[in-house]
Amino acid sequence: MNNLYPITVTVNGSKHSFNVEPRMHLVDFLRENLALKGSHLGCEHGVCGACTVELNGQIVRGCLTLAVQADGSTVNTIEGSSESGALEDLRAAFIRRNALQCGFCTSGVLMAAKELVEQKPDATRSDVREWISGNYCRCTGYQAIVDAICDVLISRKGF
Repeated sequence: MNNLYPITVTVNGSKHSFNVEPRMHLVDFLRENLALKGSHLGCEHGVCGACTVELNGQIVRGCLTLAVQADGSTVNTIEGSSESGALEDLRAAFIRRNALQCGFCTSGVLMAAKELVEQKPDATRSDVREWISGNYCRCTGYQAIVDAICDVLISRKGF
């Protein structure tokens, strides 16, 4: 019995149509069907944030979102955000502040940070800590990550 469902999703500006299993997670769809490996599978419970992607302009956990739920939607991944230049200042700040080590969490943290700097340009250090609290990092620690995001918030204000 064929239990595949047709979906059409615009990913990083390109439209894709596939038949997928109803229980396939969005992050698995991106990794397996589109070879977009930037979003990682960590806890698979929506806790670690490694699978964070944008769905219709809002970050979601790719391991908690089914591919069929994205039918007709727009998905932006770390690859798309990187190509568009939307992450350039964040990436530079992460490098400058040594806010990444193994890189496993980095794509999810950058996607969360991108949303924060776009939606809350006046965020405080406390706001940054709260915003990224759903992203686990076991290597770097959060001080350098928070410093990098705060650097971008300040630089975007023109100080």
